[in-house]
Amino acid sequence: MTSLPFTQVDAFADAPFTGNPAAVMPLDTWLDDATLQAIAAENNLSETAFTVPTLDDPEADYALRWFTPAVEVKLCGHATLASGHVLMQGDTIRFRTRHAGVLTVTREGEGYALSLPAWGMEPRPLPHLAEGLGGAPVESFWREGGYSLFLFPEEAAVRALTPDFAALKRHGDVMLIATAPGTETDIVSRVFVPGGGVDEDPVTGSAHCLLTAFWADQLGREDFSAYQASARGGYLGCRIDGDRAVLTGQCRTVIEGRFLL
Repeated sequence: MTSLPFTQVDAFADAPFTGNPAAVMPLDTWLDDATLQAIAAENNLSETAFTVPTLDDPEADYALRWFTPAVEVKLCGHATLASGHVLMQGDTIRFRTRHAGVLTVTREGEGYALSLPAWGMEPRPLPHLAEGLGGAPVESFWREGGYSLFLFPEEAAVRALTPDFAALKRHGDVMLIATAPGTETDIVSRVFVPGGGVDEDPVTGSAHCLLTAFWADQLGREDFSAYQASARGGYLGCRIDGDRAVLTGQCRTVIEGRFLL
């Protein structure tokens, strides 16, 4: 029997049971992909993060991969933040990823700052996705790789959305981001990835790669506050730093134990 350390962390959470839960599982060496996927399915969280030390990489401390219960993903922000929370020894930790380069987590105030790529989008009509999402977006945007953003006129419209998840699953693992100006924060959002095994994600770091770039331009400033209005909810600080989107937030450890294979 193999025993693996397991930590469940609520990321972008200023209190337990808020934010987005992620499992963090440090490994000495990689397990086969089928086993990693099976562990993520067993955890049944939006993401499980697996790390392995990178002893011969001068730019990174760990290699990092993320799995939903159904698929491996190319970028996950909240599970990266959670991994930093679990593994950080000093003030900064660096993760080598397969598709998003090196990501860093740094201590900042009572929480952490996560540096991700800032991604732009192009306006594009997306009626097939908007129909499944519901509501009446003002405009829609697309980024290659399966990212869509829908701008709504007000926060109430975003909160009222009741997507048709069965219809949206037919379009594959597209991420759908609904956003609007906020009332208590500068912006508000909700994020849906039904084709990737997550109908609604509680708080989505990767979506804020897009939201940070989009709203910095819309608001005409480099930093602002954000709230993802899922059932759990989570607060983020967002700022543009060159070609990076820096997200700030807190983490709370809620479970520690061993995973037995």
